[in-house]
Amino acid sequence: MVRANIDTLKAAVIKEADKHRKRLSVLSRKIHANPELGFQETKAAGWLTQYLEANGFAVEMGICGLPTAFRASYGKGKPGLALLAEYDALPGLGHACGHNLIAGCAIGAAVASKPAIDCYGGSIMVIGTPAEELYGGKVIMADRGAFKGIDAAMIVHPNTADTATIHALACQALEVEFFGKAAHAAARPEAGINALEAMLQSFNAMNSLRQHIKPTARIHGIITDGGQAANIVPNHSAGNFLVRAAEDSYLDELKERVLNCFVGAATATGAKLQYRWDDIRYATMRNNLTIARLYTRNMRPLGRKVALSEPDNAFGSTDMGNVSHLVPSIHPFVGITQKRGPSVHTTEFVAAAASEDGVNGMIDAAKALAMTVVDLLSSPETMAKVKREFEREK
Repeated sequence: MVRANIDTLKAAVIKEADKHRKRLSVLSRKIHANPELGFQETKAAGWLTQYLEANGFAVEMGICGLPTAFRASYGKGKPGLALLAEYDALPGLGHACGHNLIAGCAIGAAVASKPAIDCYGGSIMVIGTPAEELYGGKVIMADRGAFKGIDAAMIVHPNTADTATIHALACQALEVEFFGKAAHAAARPEAGINALEAMLQSFNAMNSLRQHIKPTARIHGIITDGGQAANIVPNHSAGNFLVRAAEDSYLDELKERVLNCFVGAATATGAKLQYRWDDIRYATMRNNLTIARLYTRNMRPLGRKVALSEPDNAFGSTDMGNVSHLVPSIHPFVGITQKRGPSVHTTEFVAAAASEDGVNGMIDAAKALAMTVVDLLSSPETMAKVKREFEREK
């Protein structure tokens, strides 16, 4: 197909996205007004799949043994392109990460891409991925084969600026408990073993460790149990911690050093240490630059100047990183606030995720993704370049 026809098709997918704007706005705001935690997103998953079914997609609900995960497909054959939707909320904050917009963007891009599938063949899928925030739903789905046979995967996350790539950190959670011996804190303190003191010493040791780790690494946590009464020596303490690093290999090294903080505190206080590393491990994000450059180019006619990357801006961690190690992937940011506006995971960002600027960002990202689908479907050479880059980076 000649270039003029590709431009015509891109105009068609933009028009299709605009046609769904009002309904997608209502859908994303309905999800926003009904926040659901990970693996409990029954309303959101139901509304999203109903929308897709009404627009000609074949829906499989409860894939990978997860009741709120789904796959919705249009077309058949290769290449198979996946748009990923997230729709879980944060405890106490709701949609402070804007997952309602991620869901609306994926649905909008998929529906808008139908003319490209009709023209070139191949298939477009929306894969609904629950529980990104707390449980790494995509990690579970990846282990259960959800992304096998997919040639590229794309997702767009709302943020404060427009970028085509992110620098997500590898991450693993650690649960820690100390067991001591209760005693009267005034009458017989010498008879007790203070489990809270062990936890506090662990925090002090980690604070010292922070001076001697790579600047991109992160260690943070909370105490979930520190005792029951001030006049009783605490016989139990507990905490949850996250260890993050910009390289998967450095995360392994850092995990051992962090754990030694707790081992040392147990030795010093006499408290017994029990710990468990979470089975879910978030991988670093492997950005496919071939796809990212297509997305960047497709954002320009929408009036958005997208930076290819922000090398000094570590995003945090996402289970999309795990997907990116299996298939060529991108995870751009779309700006929905003014520069220097509120960051994600804040109450201010909750409001931004339901604002008109939020809807504008969602629709722009959906259009850019749909146009990127056109680029990938229309050019086997581009698709081959995507795969070569992916294999080289592996």
